Amino acid sequence: AFLGLAVINSPFGVIMTGVGIISLAGVVVNNAIVLIDYTNKLRNNGMGIREAVVAAGATRLRPVILTAVTTILGLLPMVTGISYDFHVMALSLSSESSQYWRTMAIVVIFGLMIATILTLVVVPTLYALIENSKLKMASGYSKTREFFLGPEQMDLT
Repeated sequence: AFLGLAVINSPFGVIMTGVGIISLAGVVVNNAIVLIDYTNKLRNNGMGIREAVVAAGATRLRPVILTAVTTILGLLPMVTGISYDFHVMALSLSSESSQYWRTMAIVVIFGLMIATILTLVVVPTLYALIENSKLKMASGYSKTREFFLGPEQMDLT
């Protein structure tokens, strides 16, 4: 997000950059929650970790991409400064209102471009790593318990 401000050579405004970061966080967290929730539903239906992660990624790819693209396209007029005044029916290329919101739009656009890729790649990867480590720890726990208690006392829990 901050890289976008540097690339566009836009000043860092604390308030508008902060609003942009909060807006960006809302969209990104929502996408990640939807992806993880769908993966959990597939796992509850009996799919393995790898199959569920791949299927959820394939199923949720289009909605995540469409959310990012429509948000970016909706914010482009703010970044470019294009606005339309309906009172005088004129197109303006550098209005005051678009200049005020420009920093927020830049942060959200550049942040979404990076965060969308991370949501589709890093979130499923971390999900699979965490779930696999849970399974290995549970397996290691039961093997350790069996070693110390013996197989005949395993039914006491």
